[in-house]
Amino acid sequence: MLQPWAAGDGRVPDEVVSDGRRNTGGHLVGARGRLELIIHAATLGASVSPQEQATLRVEVRGAGAAVPGAQVAADGLLLRTDSNGIAVARLPAGKVEIKVHKDGFAPASASLTIDATREWHMLIELQPIEPVKEEITVSATRTDRRIQDSPMRVEVLERDEIEEKMTMSPGDLVMVLNEMGGARVQTTAPSLGAASVRLRGMPGRYTRFFADGLPLYGQQGAGLGVLQIPPMDLWQVEVIKGVSSALYGSGALAGIVNLISRRPGARPALELLTNRSSRGATDAPLYLSSPLGSRWRASLLAAGHGQQQHDADGDGWADLPGYRRGVVRPRLFWDDGGGRTAFLTAGFLYEHRRGGSVPGATLPATGAPYTEALRTRRYDAGGSLQWMSGGSWLATVRFSVSSRHHARRFGDVRERESHALSFAELALRRAFRRHTIVAGIAGERETYRPLDVPRFAYRRTVPGLFLQDDADLTSWFSVSGSARADFAGPFGTFLSPRVSALARWAGWSGRFSLGRGFVLPTPLTEQTEAAGLARLVAPAALRPERGRSLSADLSREMGPLSVTVSAFASSVRDAIEVRTEPGYEIVNLSGASRAAGVELLATWKREPFHFLGSYTYARASKEGAEGRVDLPLTPRHSLAAVGIWESEKGWRVGVEAYYTGRQRLENNPFRTISEPYTVHGLMIERRMGPVRLFFNAENFTDARQTRWEPLLRPSRGADGRWTIDAWAPPEGRVLNGGIRFRW
Repeated sequence: MLQPWAAGDGRVPDEVVSDGRRNTGGHLVGARGRLELIIHAATLGASVSPQEQATLRVEVRGAGAAVPGAQVAADGLLLRTDSNGIAVARLPAGKVEIKVHKDGFAPASASLTIDATREWHMLIELQPIEPVKEEITVSATRTDRRIQDSPMRVEVLERDEIEEKMTMSPGDLVMVLNEMGGARVQTTAPSLGAASVRLRGMPGRYTRFFADGLPLYGQQGAGLGVLQIPPMDLWQVEVIKGVSSALYGSGALAGIVNLISRRPGARPALELLTNRSSRGATDAPLYLSSPLGSRWRASLLAAGHGQQQHDADGDGWADLPGYRRGVVRPRLFWDDGGGRTAFLTAGFLYEHRRGGSVPGATLPATGAPYTEALRTRRYDAGGSLQWMSGGSWLATVRFSVSSRHHARRFGDVRERESHALSFAELALRRAFRRHTIVAGIAGERETYRPLDVPRFAYRRTVPGLFLQDDADLTSWFSVSGSARADFAGPFGTFLSPRVSALARWAGWSGRFSLGRGFVLPTPLTEQTEAAGLARLVAPAALRPERGRSLSADLSREMGPLSVTVSAFASSVRDAIEVRTEPGYEIVNLSGASRAAGVELLATWKREPFHFLGSYTYARASKEGAEGRVDLPLTPRHSLAAVGIWESEKGWRVGVEAYYTGRQRLENNPFRTISEPYTVHGLMIERRMGPVRLFFNAENFTDARQTRWEPLLRPSRGADGRWTIDAWAPPEGRVLNGGIRFRW
C-alpha cells in the first residue's frame, strides 16, 4: 500500500509543479483537472549519480478505479498503463517531466526530481470530463434560439444523422426525411419516380422547402424537388410541423422544411463520394470548401447522378425510371468579425427522366410502346445580409430568384412549362428585457406559364407584413406570438396568426401551438404532376384554401433516453382536389378535410449505441359521396426503428425497419385497401483515415407493390395514366456500395 512521503518531512517538494504553480499541500491542480500525487521513497541513501537509474512506478486512477490504457509520458519515454492502471519506467536521476492522457479524462502533468533513492511510487488521480451537451441553434423560427428554448417545436436532423443516411441515398433526401417521425416521402408518379413530403397526413403540396431560409426550390411540395437535392452539403435539416403561414406566407399548411448548408471551416476541405447500386444507379457528389482570406469563405457542390431503367417484375414496364442529372451549387460567405455577415449562392440543375415501357416492350392493352419523359432545367440565385442597425436592431435582408423549365412527354402528348418565383424580405430583430421582437416586410412574385395549356397560366404578386414576439415570462414558461398579413390582390387579404408556448419543470417540457394559414389556388398538385394538364378541366374558378392546426407535445429526458409524445389536429377548408371519376377535373371540396393523430418519438444514446424509434397514428379524412372517408395513400399506422453501433476502430453498423399500415386507395381497379408492409435495411461502414467504405442493403426482404398487384392498369385512366398509384415500393430490394473520401 502506498504511503504519502515516508521520506522527508511529509510535504510534497517544491520542485513538484503543475501548470506553473508551486504546490505545498500535497495536490497538483492541472490545467483541466485535479492531479493527486502520493510518492513513496522505498530506499533511502546517498545521492544517485547522473549515470545511475531509478525505478518509477506510476499508478493512474480515475473515479475511484484503475485506469488501464492511459498514456504516460516520462522523460521522453511513452508508456501505457496495464490492466491495474500501472506503468513502470527506469529513468536516470534528475528532473523528470510526467504527462498523463486518457480519453474521457482531463489531462494532467507534473515534474519532480529523482534523487537519493532507487524506487519511486506515484499515484495520479485523473478527473473525469463531464460530457458537454451540444447546443443546437435553429434559424427557421427567425430568432436563432437554442432548440430547447424555442416555444415552437422544431425537429432537427444533425450532420451525423444526415451522414448515416447519405450513403444509402446520395442523390436525394428520401432516406434523410423518412427518419423523421410523422414525415412520409410518398411516391406520386411511378412512371417518373416523382415524390412529395407529407407531414402528419397532409398532402405534399402543403409542405414548403427552404434553403437557408430562401425559397430557392420554388413551390416544390408537389413535384420532383425532394428527389433533386443531394444531401452532401447539408449541415442540418429543420422541420416545423403545423400551419406556418405566420412565418412564411402561402403554402405552408402542413409545415416547412429548412435545409441549412455546411459552413466552410478554417482549412480547405474536400469530400468525394462514389456509389453504385444493384438497380443501375450511379452517384458522384463532390464537395469543396476553403477560406479566401480573413473574411471570405467559399464552398462548391458539384454532383452527377444517373440511373438505368429497371423492370423489377419483368412485365415490360419500368418500375424505376432512367435519369441523368447534374447539379452545381457554389456558395460564398463573408464575415467582417464585427457583426456584419453576408451569404450568396447560385444553383443550376439539369435532369432528363425517362419511364414507361422499357426498350423493345409494348403495352398489353395497345400493342404499342409508350414513353413518359421529363426534361428539367432549374436556375436559382439568392443571398442574405445581416448588420446591426441603430446599435440595437439586427437587420436581415434575404432575396432569391428561381426559374424552373419542364418539357414533359406523355406518349404522344407534350407539355412545356416554366415556373418562376422571386422573393425579398427585410426583417428587424431586437432583444430587450424578456422579449425578442422580429418585424418585417416581405414579398413574393410567382409566374406560371404552361405553354401548351395556356388556360392554366397565372401571375401573382403578394406583399406581406409580419410581426413576432418571443417572450420569456418566467424561468420555466415562455411564449411566442406571430402574425402575418398577406395582400393577395383579387383573392383578398389573409391574416395568419400563430401562438406557441413552452413550459419546463422538473425535467419535463411541454409545448403547445395553434396557427392559421392559407394556400393560393394552383393547378399544380401531386395528381397533375403525374398526369399533366392537357386533359384537366376546371369547372369553376378555384378558391384559396384556408387551414388551421393545433398541436401539443410533452418531452422528458432521462439520461441517455429522450421521449416525446405529440397530439395534433388540422383542418383545411376549400381544399383543392383532382378527380378522375367521371372525368379528369380539379375542384374545391365542399367540406373540410381533416387530419388528427398522435406521434411518439424515442431516442436512446449511449456510446457506442444509438437507437431511434417512432410511431405515428394519423387519421386524415375528407367529405366523399358516402360521407367522410380517409384520404388516399395515407396510412393510419406508421412505425420506424433504427439502431446504430459505432466502434472506436472505425466500424459503423446500422439496422432499420419501417412499417406502413393499410391505406385507402382511389382509382385502383384491383383493390380499395392496400396491404400493410415492412421495409428492412442494413448499413455497414468502415472508416480508415480519410477513406470510408460502405455497403447498404435497402429493403433486403424485397417488399414491393408488384408482389400483390401490377402497376399497369388494364385500361387507360381518365387522366391519361397507364399506372395506378404507388402505395408500396415499386423497385423492391436495392443493394448499393461505394467509397467516400474526406480530406
